[in-house]
Amino acid sequence: MILSAPGEFPTARLVLAADAPEEQWHAVRRSGIGGSDVAAVLGMNRYAGPLHVWEEKHGRGGYVDSEAAECGRELEDTIARLFGRRTGLPITPAPGTLQHIDRPWMLANLDRIAVEADGTRAPVECKNRSEHQARDWDDDVPDAPALQLHWYLAVTGYTHGYVAALIGGNRLRWHRLERDEELIEHLVTYIGDWWQRHIVDGVPPPPDGSQATTELLAHLWDVRENATAEVDPVDTMLLKTRRRELKEQLAVVDEELTEVENQLRAQLADSEVGLIGGRIAYTWRQNGQFTTARFREEQPELAAAYTHLVPAVDTERLAADHPHLFRTYRARVLRMPSEG
Repeated sequence: MILSAPGEFPTARLVLAADAPEEQWHAVRRSGIGGSDVAAVLGMNRYAGPLHVWEEKHGRGGYVDSEAAECGRELEDTIARLFGRRTGLPITPAPGTLQHIDRPWMLANLDRIAVEADGTRAPVECKNRSEHQARDWDDDVPDAPALQLHWYLAVTGYTHGYVAALIGGNRLRWHRLERDEELIEHLVTYIGDWWQRHIVDGVPPPPDGSQATTELLAHLWDVRENATAEVDPVDTMLLKTRRRELKEQLAVVDEELTEVENQLRAQLADSEVGLIGGRIAYTWRQNGQFTTARFREEQPELAAAYTHLVPAVDTERLAADHPHLFRTYRARVLRMPSEG
């Protein structure tokens, strides 16, 4: 059963049914900020940043649907059923895309809706997480899904909601979050200002430092070979100076880090496990990457016996026969000319 009773959402209206065609869903999504956009705008989404949202809202894509996101959608039904079974709460599908009554740029696509014993309703956000993230869910909800749920509370007017996470495929963790008016006010103000400046006024947000943005920038344009562009001399000078300073800091930190790690290694000598009071403090096991070059040099006959051919793309021949296609699949590399 899909809930669609009038007044069901205190501060939202249904603008698109859940079974609407995909092209309509994309069009409505571009018309406002949804829950997953919020984490990206705030720099808390590992798969997307503010620039992704800007590109997508202007109809130029921006998001690359990850395998993790696809699996998460497929597992929503399972997570919702488990949550309903563990809590005893009836769980219903959401009706579709919701829009705030007074702020039409505020959108929400709820995963599910829980019905409390007194008839009140609450959004349920379903997450699929790997085992190494288990500790993040023990005591509270991680920041990104917590902000996403609060966005849904801001859009719908509901008083509380739930985040349910399937951890490692075999453990369910869930938390109830109460509506935080102060947090919602800050969230709506920040996202509203961002929407006005970057989407309505069209000013592109500056790239952030996420790997997702690096990958986006590498695929935004069809590169013109040997094309040149005049860049701002002041901005470029400042950015290059800051880049040089950061690389120098990285070199110092890397050397200091290696020094600390070498001192830890020296304590173990020929042992693999370091203990403090009988408990493992750290390890230095011989289980790292296999040194193939050294093995071939020192054990040539054995290496030959264990060497086999594997399918590989002959990139040299491809480059010679299809230079344009070869160039299309090469990564863009940022380099600075020598400043010596």
